[in-house]
Amino acid sequence: MTKLDAPPSRTAPTPARRGRPPKALAGGGADTRDLILDAAEDLFSKHGFYGVTIREVAREAGVDTALVHYYFGAKRGLFDAVFLRRAEVWNNERVEAINRYAAASGAAMTLEGLLHAFLRPPFEWSLKGGPGWKHYAALVAQTNANPTFGGETMARYFDPAIRRLIELIAQVLPDARDVDLYWAWHNLSGALTLTLGETGRLDRLSNGLCRSGDLETASDYMVRFAAAGFRAVCGAERPISA
Repeated sequence: MTKLDAPPSRTAPTPARRGRPPKALAGGGADTRDLILDAAEDLFSKHGFYGVTIREVAREAGVDTALVHYYFGAKRGLFDAVFLRRAEVWNNERVEAINRYAAASGAAMTLEGLLHAFLRPPFEWSLKGGPGWKHYAALVAQTNANPTFGGETMARYFDPAIRRLIELIAQVLPDARDVDLYWAWHNLSGALTLTLGETGRLDRLSNGLCRSGDLETASDYMVRFAAAGFRAVCGAERPISA
């Protein structure tokens, strides 16, 4: 597997360090909206949906609370707008990548190739997209594990791309049962969001041998681990009923 390439130049933001978005007075509509989204994304990623208020978002963005309500309505509307903004980028690029790979590979398509194409965009953006993408990855990790509304939110924004991946994996593993494919994805999904969250857990567990921020290495391991997992789950012998 090759090392990760930079995101497409047409959409790649300027790299920057982690941190809060700059405060500014409300200006043009698009700029003000982005300021609010950046501030909300930062706060939601650190404190979760229930730990953030509209007033705190407005203060962080340097705007009046009325502007937040004007653009996004209630807090859930703001949260959904934060989630959608980058989900469209991730998922559009992931589907385009696996479709290109499938078309170019034909019968030679492999699990490793599919998974590399599908996983590359979120890893690339987390590596090179600046602090906003770090915040977003942490937010996705939180939401994926949220029992209150995480399932509904992830389904709304991510399921179409995931279903396309599973369709293609089923072509590589034509004898796989649907139930096995979905369980295999479930395990990969948890590993992916935890890894992109860069919690530092791996650093402490390994006494510094591994670094959670080493996303290029993490991507290489994840492709190999996930491919082996799909084969094991989808090709293992079925237990004989008593």
